[in-house]
Amino acid sequence: MRTIMRIMKTELRVMFFSPIAWMVLIVFAFQAGLTYCDEMSDQLRHLAMGYRPYNVTVSLFGYRGVLAEMLNNLYLYIPLLTMGLMSRELSSGSIKLLYSSPVSNLQIVIGKYLSVVVYGLMLIFILLIPVIFTIFTIKDPDIPLIFTALLGVFITICAYTAIGLFMSTITKYQVVAAIGTLAILAVLNFIGGVGQDIDFVRDVTYWLSISGRSKIFLEGMICSRDILYFILVIFMFLAFTFIKLQGERLKRSVVTTSVSYFLVLAFVLLVGYGSSRPAMIAYYDVTATKVNTLTPNSQEIMKKLDGGLTLTTYVNLLDDTWYNGSPGSKNYDMKRFERYVRFKPEMKIEYVYYYGKGTSPHYDKVYKDLSTEERFLKVCEGSDYNPKMFISAEEVNKTEDISAENGRFVRVFKRDNGQKAYLRIYNDQYVHPFESEITAALKTLVGKSPRIAFVTGHGERGCGDYGDRGYAAFAKNPAFRNALINQGYQVQELTLDKPVPENVDVVVISDMKSSFTSEEFENYRAYVDRGGSLIILGESKRQAFMNPVVEELGLRFSDGILVAPSKQYLADIIAANIMEGALNVSPYFANMIKRGYTVITPSVCAVQVIDTTKGFAISEVLATPSQGSWIEYETTDFLNETATINPNKGEVEQSNSVMLYLTRDITGKQQQRIFVIGDSDCLSTKELSTSRAGLNGANFELITEMFRCLSYGEYPIETNRVRPPDDNVYLPQNSLIWLQLLFICLIPLGIMVWGITFLIRRKRN
Repeated sequence: MRTIMRIMKTELRVMFFSPIAWMVLIVFAFQAGLTYCDEMSDQLRHLAMGYRPYNVTVSLFGYRGVLAEMLNNLYLYIPLLTMGLMSRELSSGSIKLLYSSPVSNLQIVIGKYLSVVVYGLMLIFILLIPVIFTIFTIKDPDIPLIFTALLGVFITICAYTAIGLFMSTITKYQVVAAIGTLAILAVLNFIGGVGQDIDFVRDVTYWLSISGRSKIFLEGMICSRDILYFILVIFMFLAFTFIKLQGERLKRSVVTTSVSYFLVLAFVLLVGYGSSRPAMIAYYDVTATKVNTLTPNSQEIMKKLDGGLTLTTYVNLLDDTWYNGSPGSKNYDMKRFERYVRFKPEMKIEYVYYYGKGTSPHYDKVYKDLSTEERFLKVCEGSDYNPKMFISAEEVNKTEDISAENGRFVRVFKRDNGQKAYLRIYNDQYVHPFESEITAALKTLVGKSPRIAFVTGHGERGCGDYGDRGYAAFAKNPAFRNALINQGYQVQELTLDKPVPENVDVVVISDMKSSFTSEEFENYRAYVDRGGSLIILGESKRQAFMNPVVEELGLRFSDGILVAPSKQYLADIIAANIMEGALNVSPYFANMIKRGYTVITPSVCAVQVIDTTKGFAISEVLATPSQGSWIEYETTDFLNETATINPNKGEVEQSNSVMLYLTRDITGKQQQRIFVIGDSDCLSTKELSTSRAGLNGANFELITEMFRCLSYGEYPIETNRVRPPDDNVYLPQNSLIWLQLLFICLIPLGIMVWGITFLIRRKRN
């Protein structure tokens, strides 16, 4: 050990006798200081603008902060430090003295390696300066995350050093050694994309890839797979260095040396591949809010998923969504489910590549005269795909009928007992499902999925209608993230010519254009009497058909239409206020009330209570303002006419209920819950996609909370996390100039003065 320490000290002395080591320290400190000041400047600017900072620790030191930036640039520094470790000995001939000395090759390798590792600790110490400063200047910093991120930077330095040491042994030219180190680092960063069409090769090359390994630490996650990866990389290149020196010292043949290299590589790949299997991986999330771990709700559902579980992804080559699951992105796609595999290691993830008619307008235009199979062969030829890796849509549907997805990217969770659930991608900026959508799909496998039935047969708004007035947008649009079918609900249409099935949980009745028959009304009444939940949406000019429905509940839709004249919008565009009664529906309404949100209800009629003997507790959820609004009985053309209040016609300026929430306790059953709204347009595709300046519409939030209430809080899945506590910076606005002076000027200058003094004293001695 003493010999190793002497070699390490000697190498450190030689290293600091060179200006390169000092220059690296200076530039490293300058870059770290510059990045830190830029990040802190952003935080101070947000404070000055009145914004509350969010997750300051991550912003400064996490996956998008100072440590991330320095990590990305380590490849520029380490080769400069390692290029001369052995190249210098080879070029000067001193390697022969080492071979003739009693010092073993192992001692040489470890001693020289440790010298750069110690230097790496000096780099870490430089990074510790802004870390310590930050701990005392921000509110409740996530200290474990910071030090885990530092660990990631340090272990990367150690791995890069081992690579650089090996490259320094194979050439006597230091520049060549540095370039060779850069080349190896490039290979390890890009090898993850090699051989993606072959499963085993893909797994091996993906494991070899260093890209993203260290960034896991920046996210506050310690993973045994990544720790072991760096240990194996360090071991492999140190072993390669030892084998190289041993071969030269003992004059071993090329064959013997090559076999040694191969055995080390095989051992590393075997151990690495085995340790990367899900069942062998251990995780530790150090973050204060456990952001890298499933929320408790999701964990509870994973515990209930006993038995086998397979996630099969169906990817259509001829669809616009193809790239989301293509072979090149397969491993990255699988990482989306790593947090779930963590809690169920036996979970299988499979991919099925097929071709069939998709939703790509490009292919319809370019290959309009070709058959589906001919299009498929053309795309394979252009993309250099092997046609044998694909099957036809017809073959897919024999084992799993996905024809309803119209060729779009879809995943299917399937248990060994045959239960299955669909998971899709969405037409928004995030594309892929969040934890809430994934967990919702899984929850339907361990419990009852709420069944929502939309009544048809009287001109009602349909759940499958994609028109402006239809409800498909929020009900069953597969490409819309928040659609009911993507949040764990089942959606169907229903006719009332027969009794409502027992498995129906919520019945939706909207905008009837004709009345129920006597038989239909009896079936409706029976459903209400047994405690069934309802959403009833009226509409102006439909009172004659809708009032008999709500009169069973002790309510009626008023004659006329509610108006609230304004300069900006038509008089019948009502921005209904969210009332205190909404808190009985969901506590989430509290924040909306606080922020002044409204619900936009065009052409709405008031909902009035006419009978309080039905046994319902009634809460007012939405209402018009008490001033400037009334029930208009005369004006019907609000585009060309001006609505004015006429007391002689019974028009009174007052607040009117737009939406009521009714509850009733039923013996032996869950509480009956009913929503009655005087407008059907508020849930329509057009209204959900319309933005009106100044009205702060929260229509979709209303839908979400209505159905959350009707599912008794079971859906949508609650995956919200506690807000990170580090949400303030204790620095005055004018402190930035002093930060820049300290971190960008004084610290690098201090290192420079130290280095110059050291080098001058060396020359004098």
